[in-house]
Amino acid sequence: MKIQAIKVNFVRLPLEEPLVGAPYMPGMLREFFTVQLQTDQGIEGIGVTGFGGKLVRALRAAIEDFGELIIGDDPMRTEQVIAKLRAASASCGRGGIVDLALSAIDTALWDIRGKAFGIPLARLLGGLRDKVPAYASGALTRTTPNDKIERAASALVEKGYTQIKTQMAVEGFTPAQEIERIRLIRDAVGPNVNLMVDINQRWSVAEAISIGRRIEELGLGWLEDPTTCDDYQGHAKIADALTTPVCAGEYLWGIEPHRQAMSHHSIDITMIDLLRVGGVTQWMKVAGMAEAFNKKVASHLLPEIHVHLVAAIPNGLVVEYMPWTWRLFDEPPMPVNGEMTVPSGAGLGLKFAEDLFEKYGVG
Repeated sequence: MKIQAIKVNFVRLPLEEPLVGAPYMPGMLREFFTVQLQTDQGIEGIGVTGFGGKLVRALRAAIEDFGELIIGDDPMRTEQVIAKLRAASASCGRGGIVDLALSAIDTALWDIRGKAFGIPLARLLGGLRDKVPAYASGALTRTTPNDKIERAASALVEKGYTQIKTQMAVEGFTPAQEIERIRLIRDAVGPNVNLMVDINQRWSVAEAISIGRRIEELGLGWLEDPTTCDDYQGHAKIADALTTPVCAGEYLWGIEPHRQAMSHHSIDITMIDLLRVGGVTQWMKVAGMAEAFNKKVASHLLPEIHVHLVAAIPNGLVVEYMPWTWRLFDEPPMPVNGEMTVPSGAGLGLKFAEDLFEKYGVG
């Protein structure tokens, strides 16, 4: 089997918050590149990438240039293909556009492999289970007023979610106001819901420890990205000071930063972002490293693909159900009572929505 062609499309999805109709998150990711990697045996693998911002044309060029380099290569030799692309882009360094482009191609290669063997990606990678827990994300943002956030939180529980994430570090709020707000949300969802909190790197180490200690009685599932992502020592201080687990990793590019986070004991739970880590191949390597450090793994974004990865590994904890990409696919997997089922089709078990490029394509 040989790679024959690559197709790249740019789509812009509508701004929406489909979980409970809450206000959508400002700055939410809604622009994506879809990748279709075609082979001479008629098998097509798909991938997705994107980041928003002003450099989307550069990302498209990177994907297309990488695609031209691997025409004629064997898609089953994933490591060889990716090594070739890394060598070709070595002078650019790792991370950023390089890893975002590699991620889409690597994911498409794994989709081809699954289709060639006729089995779902989750089973190809280990097949531990067919269903995984999922938590609701994106409906309870820091920009949502207190009265609306209470209603949205209650609505998520009514929909059957037993795990929910909100945000702290509200601009202009004092620590006392932050604490009052998170108590309102805890009261709205009740004591039996696993309530996680995302800080998005907005606190100093001292703020994270001070505020974190004052909300420990709320029994939060985790405190996510409390301070700057590459401040491994700072995260370690926070993790050591709090009984609430620290979750981080979504902002890390490639494998090495995850090793730093684990070896510095900066985290209790590893979060891996498929796009930033560089694709399925790299994701699985970080997950294996996390297992060696006795860490559970949570995913970031792209639940339609991450359901395979979390289901495949023994230390998979939960899928983040952030519904920013569901419109990309025809009949995507969705949570039912806080649980996602792995698609049964071969490879990713996904295909792009029939009218995707007609409705949302922008070139």
